[in-house]
Amino acid sequence: MTQSAPDSPAAAPAQSRRALARRLAPWGVAVAALALLVGLTWSSSGGTPDPTDTSNQLSHGAVVLDSAILVLREGLECILVLAAVTASFRGATSGYRKPVALGGVVALAASVATWFVAVAITTAVGPGSLDLQAATGLLAIAVLLVVMNWFFHKVYWTGWISHHHQRRKQIVADAATGTTTLQKTVLGLALLGFTSVYREGFEIVLFLQNLRLRYGAGVVLEGVALGLACTAVLGFATFKLHAKLPYKRMLVATGVLLGVVLLVMVGEQVFEMQQAGWIGTSSIGVGFPGWMGMWFSIFPNWETIGAQLVAAVLVVGSYVMAEQMKVKRPRRQRQRQAAAATAAGVTGATPHAAASNAG
Repeated sequence: MTQSAPDSPAAAPAQSRRALARRLAPWGVAVAALALLVGLTWSSSGGTPDPTDTSNQLSHGAVVLDSAILVLREGLECILVLAAVTASFRGATSGYRKPVALGGVVALAASVATWFVAVAITTAVGPGSLDLQAATGLLAIAVLLVVMNWFFHKVYWTGWISHHHQRRKQIVADAATGTTTLQKTVLGLALLGFTSVYREGFEIVLFLQNLRLRYGAGVVLEGVALGLACTAVLGFATFKLHAKLPYKRMLVATGVLLGVVLLVMVGEQVFEMQQAGWIGTSSIGVGFPGWMGMWFSIFPNWETIGAQLVAAVLVVGSYVMAEQMKVKRPRRQRQRQAAAATAAGVTGATPHAAASNAG
């Protein structure tokens, strides 16, 4: 017998290489992130921070890392939405991927424009104003607390993906039945890609304004570039290599990192409010190592520590609430229903058994 496919031996190595690349892609990102973290930690130094000293700031590496984590987290969510939207675009409908991608590119450009608009607004108000820094910090923390709220995020995330699925199905169905023109179909898919990307881009711009006002655009954009590079690697692995990455674990990991960023932002916010004269400073009478202030904005005063504890309780509490309402409560309800059904079955079987015995 001869070989049924003459090109099979040549195709096998290529398939093996692609499979190997799919397995190594997430590990490569993890190793790169770990190397970055080790390098930034190695470069940090400083004495015990004093929150009343206006020269006290986060280290350059800490600002870059915080910015990169924010971008990577939002970028990962964007990849998941786009992957869910385009997953069914195969074969005859594979051409529908192009307008979605085009909409995403336009959304990236719109996000860049939004950055410059935000810069112009804050510059007009007064970039050196401590009140402005404190106000923008409060807004960013409020939005970040909403994003970090596990219960809200599960509901919102599920609804957001479901909404995009419904829009995609409607657009494709209208195109298949001929109830809409090709131009409207392309425009609808482009808008779908635009909204999938721009929501994340807008949130990133909002989050980073406080860091930009305090540390300058240069250091923040370094973190943005790093976050975009990591996001591009994940996007390549998802859409080109079709790798089945551990998205759930990655979301949890980036969520934990984002929680650390939240604590840093809260510490920075308290510091700015102290500098603006909005609140006082009450020392706890104990000094902290310099790295705690330079990397996590943990300062030896009750206001900073208390605010960070409150933020941590809110995030952890929302997780407990989400587990209670999404997992444990339905489980208890099913157990009660099963117990009730069992009891009803026993009760119904008893008269029947008695009648059988009497007969």
